[in-house]
Formats: sequence, structure tokens, C-alpha cells
Amino acid sequence: MQKTLEVMGMVCPFPLVEAKKEMEELNSGDELVINFDCTQATESIPRWVAEAGHTVTSYEQLSDAAWTITVKKK
Repeated sequence: MQKTLEVMGMVCPFPLVEAKKEMEELNSGDELVINFDCTQATESIPRWVAEAGHTVTSYEQLSDAAWTITVKKK
């Protein structure tokens, strides 16, 4: 299953806070697509993913200040 989390326009740390909440609802192997535009989250989200043991399956910059990252739950 894949779920999309739209956190465009949210200031840090809210994209990360919302991502953590959504991840708790998913089952192992599910993916969460996070669309965000908070520059700090470009570091905080991947760091959290690594610390939590999840996997980044996709990470790309959409524009000057927008990114999308796909996280697979461990």
C-alpha cells in the first residue's frame, strides 16, 4: 500500500511530525510519499528514516523549494 502525505506550506518541524504520525498507521512494507517544501526537512526526514530503520526508496527535488521523498516502512 502507498499513502501520500501533503505537507506543502507547513514549517518545520511539522512535516516530520506529520510523517511520524502517518508512519505509525502503516504496516510493514507500506510506503509513505511525503511532499514537502520545508528546507530543513531535506535533512531531518532522511535522518529520521535512517534512525527508525525505514528505507528511502525515492527522493527528488520537484522545484527550487519543493521535494518528494518515499519511505518504505520497516
